[in-house]
Amino acid sequence: MTSHGTEVREARELREVRVVLPAHLRNLAGVRGEVLVSVPPGALTQRAVVDAIEAQFPVLCGTIRDRQTGRRRAFIRFYACEQDLSNEPPDAPLPTTVASAISAGTEPFLVVGAMAGG
Repeated sequence: MTSHGTEVREARELREVRVVLPAHLRNLAGVRGEVLVSVPPGALTQRAVVDAIEAQFPVLCGTIRDRQTGRRRAFIRFYACEQDLSNEPPDAPLPTTVASAISAGTEPFLVVGAMAGG
């Protein structure tokens, strides 16, 4: 198979995921509104989505999760389908209903900047 044919096959295997970033990360990435990122096939996980975000927007590396540990930053939360996914293990497959809605493009993966104080 030619190199071109391999690229076409790999592109078909990727799935587009809608992502909503908080305003400060959109500004840093130089985007407006929702973004689409390409996530490889396999189980849909938080790590897979964040890897895709950082691959497409390298300037965001270290803003959503710690560069050394890979752990989600304290004031960043993940939501989809009105569910808080933030405390789930990053490599755990997303719940089936959530993964199906995200994969179908009917629901976005939300990266939310949390607030502190009282």
